[in-house]
Amino acid sequence: MRWALVKVALAVTTMVVVAFAVPLGLVVKELARDRAYGSAERQAATIGPVLAITTDRTQLERAVASAETGPGGRIGVHVPAGGKSGTPVEIGSRRAAPADVAAVVKLGRASISPVPGGSSLLQPTAVASGIAVVEVFVPDAALTNGVTTSWVVLAGVGLALIIGSVAVADRLGTRMVRPAERLAGAAHDLGKGKLGVRVPEDGPKELRSAASAFNSMADQVVQLLANERELAADLSHRLRTPLTVLRLNTASLGDTPAAEQTRAAVEQLEREVDQIIRTAREQKAQTRQAAAAAGCDAAEVIRERMAFWSALAEDEGRTVRIAGADRPVRIPVARPELAAALDAMLGNVFRHTPEGTAFAVDVHNAEDAVIVLVSDAGPGIADPDAALRRGWSGGGRGHPHPAAAGGGSTGLGLDIVRRLAESTGGDVRIGRSVLGGTEVRVWLALDDRRAHHGVRRGHRLRRTLGTRRRRTARSGSS
Repeated sequence: MRWALVKVALAVTTMVVVAFAVPLGLVVKELARDRAYGSAERQAATIGPVLAITTDRTQLERAVASAETGPGGRIGVHVPAGGKSGTPVEIGSRRAAPADVAAVVKLGRASISPVPGGSSLLQPTAVASGIAVVEVFVPDAALTNGVTTSWVVLAGVGLALIIGSVAVADRLGTRMVRPAERLAGAAHDLGKGKLGVRVPEDGPKELRSAASAFNSMADQVVQLLANERELAADLSHRLRTPLTVLRLNTASLGDTPAAEQTRAAVEQLEREVDQIIRTAREQKAQTRQAAAAAGCDAAEVIRERMAFWSALAEDEGRTVRIAGADRPVRIPVARPELAAALDAMLGNVFRHTPEGTAFAVDVHNAEDAVIVLVSDAGPGIADPDAALRRGWSGGGRGHPHPAAAGGGSTGLGLDIVRRLAESTGGDVRIGRSVLGGTEVRVWLALDDRRAHHGVRRGHRLRRTLGTRRRRTARSGSS
């Protein structure tokens, strides 16, 4: 596909360049020719007034010398003989054939005569003795002056356009091909049993849709495998009871060879069932690990949990806002774990802020991390550091002293959120939100680069988010 786009762009651009450059080059050549003959006509026109006044050789030689605008010897004047005894007057150089000069005198209009090394412009002028002819020599170099340079410039511009179009086509092809290659590679990996493989949902709209469909299919495959292995383990457990009965019954068969064979068969069957149970458990654990490694769509989970909590928010008269959850945002976190963390943060908002308090959930997708912000307009948290320690009661929102904190909370909610963020290499921060209350910021690192190279980018993103929050606060207050 990439090479096909390059070939199409190359062919189309070449045709366009040829269609415009060739006629333009011919126009440039014609303009140079017209410019040379126009200059020759102006030189010939300077001799006409002198011929109208006098045909004296001396005066004409002075006029010819003053009319020369370049190298000398290019202008000639042919004056016919005056009277029966007069002789023709020839001034300057003569290059045109006598027949051409006679033809101009006969026709009475200017013409161009080819001569060695160029051409001559023959301009007739009426004088007292008849028709005089002014001849101006135009060399071949004057006819093509500047044409070569113009053609080189046109060729360079055309070549630059072709190279530019090929580069753009290659870039567009790369943008289209890479997502397709990733999708194909992920399909091969999934076929080989790598259940944790997923595809970034980027690129053109059609490829984003294909990537989203592939990720959904992979999630369903993982779920189906988990259900199948759960069923296998369950069936194996159910076989233990009849096997136990068989083993007990074989003990009462005596010591006959048939009884020994029956007991050996029952033991063999028990070993096979145990092996099936162990295998099912191992595969079930691998499936869970693959599901966790594949991650989930944070935006989808946030929309789902907000739809769940919005009913309670409506009953309590709370204003709810969601931002950044309109596009897929994949994170390396299992779906149940992210849902539990969101429920913990949203549950704290409902438990520890008065009814009617507004809250919001924002998602920011950075280069190497995803940030989830849960903010409210409540009284805030007096001791944010203590709130992140396991065992602290969330009832302390807005209370300056821990003793004033209300009971009833296990204090595990924010600890669940903290452990979720740290499992990806991220962290959790608590601060003041633009709504005036508490803001819980969960930083979920997308890969291991953050531990080595992502700290500075993290600081920049924090400053950017802080600037945006301050701007939002100023606009809201105004």
